[in-house]
Amino acid sequence: MALCARLWRLLPSGRGAAPGLRLPAGAAGSRGACGRRRLGGSEVMGNPGAFRRSLLFSALSYLGFETYQVISRAAVVHATAKVSGVKEVLAQADYLYESGETEKLYQLLTQYKESEDAELLWRLARASRDVAQLSGTSAEEKKLLVYEALAYAKRALEKNESSFAAHKWYAICISDVGDYEGIKAKIANAYVIKEHFEKAIELNPKDATSIHLMGIWCYTFAEMPWYQRKIANMLFATPPSSTYEEALGYFQRAEQGKTYLKLHNRKLAAFWLVKARDYPAHTDQDRQIQTEAAQLLTGFSDKN
Repeated sequence: MALCARLWRLLPSGRGAAPGLRLPAGAAGSRGACGRRRLGGSEVMGNPGAFRRSLLFSALSYLGFETYQVISRAAVVHATAKVSGVKEVLAQADYLYESGETEKLYQLLTQYKESEDAELLWRLARASRDVAQLSGTSAEEKKLLVYEALAYAKRALEKNESSFAAHKWYAICISDVGDYEGIKAKIANAYVIKEHFEKAIELNPKDATSIHLMGIWCYTFAEMPWYQRKIANMLFATPPSSTYEEALGYFQRAEQGKTYLKLHNRKLAAFWLVKARDYPAHTDQDRQIQTEAAQLLTGFSDKN
């Protein structure tokens, strides 16, 4: 505004003469007078009104450009701050997860449940599921959390189909929901679960968890009770199936030991069960796996 005021003072104040501009002698042309003549404002500027409007337009254009630059810089700063904020939340969430602070993690992430960020959403799906698995969670709360987790995982996948973690947690959450929807839905969902585990492994071949869970899928269908297999055969032309040998190609934790036991390879069974027992536990489910591995090891030792 200071610039605008300064420019305004330069404008002619009326229709009369402005302070004249002096030209050197003889500059008036070949006809004339040698003396100096004071020029009127209208002679110098033509139409004073047009000049005023032109100068004012230039001033406003300059101010508009400056405003645009300020707004643009502010937008960049805001976007950077937003990205930085998401990264900080993710770092805090990962710290709480590694620390086994399941409820605190859930409380943190539910503040961002309307987020459009796939990384936040799949972590929220995982946190919802982990709270559902806690021993202190009631059956009613567990069911709500299981479906809530699936909704978050689905949104994460919609936001980023290239996220291996979104595929992984979507598959896990569909599997959990199957516990409430009957054997038919559970078997039907098996195809979807397998598809997303395979996609997660394709996107990140080094993710041991996805490989481990694909192993569980194979082990589950290799171990399927006869009555479930009969139902599957009645409902589907080609029901899901697998073998212990196929499961071996995936297993990375506790079920590796169980599979080796099924295949009567006791040495490798003991090796993987020890790894499962000693694996750092972050959730109640991890601790259950540790307990199961320890029990299998105890039974294994008693038979030797």
